[in-house]
Amino acid sequence: MTFGFAPSSAASLSTPAASATRLLEPAEWAAAGIPLLRNPREVVSGLYVRHHPGPATAIVAVLDQDERVRASASFTRHPAPADGWMFRNALLSQLRRVIPHDLRRRTPVRTAVLLYCRDGDARWTEEDGAWMWGLRDACTLHGLRCGAYITLTRDGWQVLGEGRGGRRPSTGSAPEPFATAEAPPRIPRTGGVASDVLRRAAAR
Repeated sequence: MTFGFAPSSAASLSTPAASATRLLEPAEWAAAGIPLLRNPREVVSGLYVRHHPGPATAIVAVLDQDERVRASASFTRHPAPADGWMFRNALLSQLRRVIPHDLRRRTPVRTAVLLYCRDGDARWTEEDGAWMWGLRDACTLHGLRCGAYITLTRDGWQVLGEGRGGRRPSTGSAPEPFATAEAPPRIPRTGGVASDVLRRAAAR
């Protein structure tokens, strides 16, 4: 699996040591055993419809074992240097606001995922690495499994570290009628008195 690299859209971290410890490289993230989403497009589309994110908007969501969203929150990233520690604190604050922690459980049963809407293309940046570090640490402190990190750009969405993605939704795209589009069409009922009436009417 190969990853592109682009300079971070955010300013550099204050020191090389901070940069080394507060961001995760794509290879580190891929090797961390992050659970795969069964249907990432469904998760992305659902969060997009719910929050309508713009650039620099982060959406953190907690999924149950069936990948249903149990809680989610969105917030705008402040224009400051990309720092995993600050991102961790912001994510942890949102998680504490929307859902109780699971620290009493021996093994986490719920998973937190992060969708980040940003400018630029889909290639990994140091800002993404800082979000990955922050998500992993926030999950540990809230008793959750660390789930997927997903970027949303003009090119569409991408689950970093997995190579899965799609063109829609993307930044600025109109939300798809996700909930209704997935519903199968209703099949007309046949038989009975109503069908006999319709057949007689058609024969006239």
